[in-house]
Amino acid sequence: MDPTTNLSDPSDIRLALEELRSLAPAKIGASGSVAELDGVAAEVTGKASPIAAGRRSLGRIAPDERRELGRAINDVAQELDAAIAARRAVLEIREASAALAGDTVDVTLPGRVPRRGSLHIVNQVMDEIVDIFVAMGYTVATGPEAETDYYNFTALNFAPSHPSRLESDTLYLDYGDVPEDVLLRTHTSPMQARYMEAHEPPVYLVVPGRVFRRDQLDATHSPVFHQVEGLAVDHDITFGDLKGVLDHFAKEFLGPNTRTKFIPHYFPFTEPSAEMHVYYNGGWMELLGCGMVNPAVFEYAGYDPDDVTGFAFGVGADRLAMVRHGITEIRHLLDTDQRILEQYR
Repeated sequence: MDPTTNLSDPSDIRLALEELRSLAPAKIGASGSVAELDGVAAEVTGKASPIAAGRRSLGRIAPDERRELGRAINDVAQELDAAIAARRAVLEIREASAALAGDTVDVTLPGRVPRRGSLHIVNQVMDEIVDIFVAMGYTVATGPEAETDYYNFTALNFAPSHPSRLESDTLYLDYGDVPEDVLLRTHTSPMQARYMEAHEPPVYLVVPGRVFRRDQLDATHSPVFHQVEGLAVDHDITFGDLKGVLDHFAKEFLGPNTRTKFIPHYFPFTEPSAEMHVYYNGGWMELLGCGMVNPAVFEYAGYDPDDVTGFAFGVGADRLAMVRHGITEIRHLLDTDQRILEQYR
């Protein structure tokens, strides 16, 4: 029967209900998906269904038949709702199982391995330098990159007139109302004074880090580069100890057949001072600066220069990376081109 038919006669309502009761279960059972079932449910129990039409007609039926017809309509509606709910449960389980089967991951397949990263070549070199000295019993420390004039220069025995204090050489910071000049450290040596102020001897220390100078960027200079500072303070340390430690370092870093020699030099914070040269790739080259700690530095740090001696050295990690890998320009170390950096993974 057409669900839009105006059911005003009780016999028509009963006929429509019987027809619906006989045909609807087959339609419900034939639904192949939840979406299809929703369409069937709207047809057999929705607003356009014979059930809805019969309920709208009850008001025009004599009171003595209205209760009986209303009960009959509700009975059919409940039967069909129960059948729809049962079919819906079956379809939902079936569709959920199909979705899970479609999402199954084959755990036996090889995974997608992300591309392996690596440290920058300068970080690799700094780590290797530090590892060599840690193996000899040295402690690792780091210091602030924004440093005071006192620790960067005065505590290291730099004279007030030393040219490195000038703004043409050093990058000073506008740090507000502070009693001392603040600057970007020009070397990692300030940690010598800071560490000795906080620790009693003996001291065996390496300090890796970034430093800053007012240099123009060219093949061999950069305003930002990296150093590893070393300090050894104990009783009766000699220049022979310095030579032995640094000779061992050169052989560990560049190879066991590396030859070294020490050339006299000048540094404010060491006396005597030297440059260590190495014979590498067929020629001599300067590798680092070093020397015995100046007694004035001990006095600034609160050590008795008559009781302790020591040596210090500073090595440029960027320069060592260039020597090790045959890099001719420091600018290559600063380049963000992966084709360059990946050569030193």
